[in-house]
Amino acid sequence: MKTVKRLAVVLIVALVCVGSAFAQFPQKPLNYIIPFNPGGESDIFARAQQPLLEKILGQKVMVSYKIGGGGAVGWAELVRTKPDGYNFMGYNLPHIILQPLTLSNAGYKTNEIIPVYTFMSTPNILAVSATSPFKTLDDFIKYAKANPGAVIVGGSASASANEIGLVLLNKLAGIKTTYIPFTGSADAIPALLGGHVSALMTYTTMGNQYEGQVRILAVASEKRVSSLSNIPTFRELGYDLVEGAYRGAAVPPNTPESVINVLAQAFEKINRDAEFAKKMEANGFKLEFYGPKESAQLVADKVKVYTPLASELGK
Repeated sequence: MKTVKRLAVVLIVALVCVGSAFAQFPQKPLNYIIPFNPGGESDIFARAQQPLLEKILGQKVMVSYKIGGGGAVGWAELVRTKPDGYNFMGYNLPHIILQPLTLSNAGYKTNEIIPVYTFMSTPNILAVSATSPFKTLDDFIKYAKANPGAVIVGGSASASANEIGLVLLNKLAGIKTTYIPFTGSADAIPALLGGHVSALMTYTTMGNQYEGQVRILAVASEKRVSSLSNIPTFRELGYDLVEGAYRGAAVPPNTPESVINVLAQAFEKINRDAEFAKKMEANGFKLEFYGPKESAQLVADKVKVYTPLASELGK
C-alpha cells in the first residue's frame, strides 16, 4: 500500500512539474518554420514578426525553412514534430485543404494541422510583365480564347490559392490556360520577368514589391486593395472572382492548449501594433484576427467551399 501511495505522489508531482513547465512557456529559443522559399509572403511576414515575437515571448525566435511540395514537405514534418510549441510553422489556406484532397499522399491530413492564429490574407492578382502585349484583362482573355492552352500562367504551388484562382477564371471567362506551379511566389517572379510564362496568378504583395516591373490586370478581392487602389477588381470587370490565401501559424497535434494560447496572444498583440499594421498593409497584406477557435472554424468553413472544386485542379 505504501508503494502505491509513493507512486501516486510521484505521478502527481510529475504532472505538476509538466503543467508548471508549460505554464512558464517558453523557456528556451523557438523555431518559426516557413514551408516556402525565402522572399515570399510567409517569409516577409515572419521576418517582420520575428523581433516583436522575441520581445513578447522573451526568447530568441529563429526563422528557418522546410521547402518542397508547395508546403506539403514542411506540413508533413510538422505533424510528426514534438508537440511542445517550440517548433511552430506557417500555414496556408487553401493549401492545407486542397493538398490532402488532390495528392495521393500529402504526408498529413488537414485536421492534423492545428492553427494557433490566422494573422493575414492576400488576394490573388493576375499580373503580366510591364512589357507584355496584354494591357488589360480583356486583352488577356481575348488572346486566351483565340489560343486555347497557349497562355502559360505561373503561380505558387499546386493545389494552392493561385491554382484555384486560375481554375475559377478559366471557368468564368470560358478560356483554357496552362498552369505552371513554382515553389513559392518569389520563385515565380523571375520566370515572368524572364518571359518563361505569359502571366502569373500571384498575390497583392508581389504587385507591390515589383511595382514598375509587372502590370496588374485585376485583383481578386471584394473591393479594391488600398495599396493598389488604381487596379480594378475582377468583379468590376465582369468576373465574380474573389480568391486568395489566408496565412497563420500552426503547431502539431496534441500541443497543450496553454502553449497554443501563449503563442496566439503573442500573434494577436503583434497584429494590433499600430506601426507593424501600417507597414504590412502598405505592402499589400490584409491583417486578420482569427484566434485558435476562430481559425479552426475558418478551416472547417473553407473545407466545405474547396472540396467540390478539388477535382478541377491539375487539369
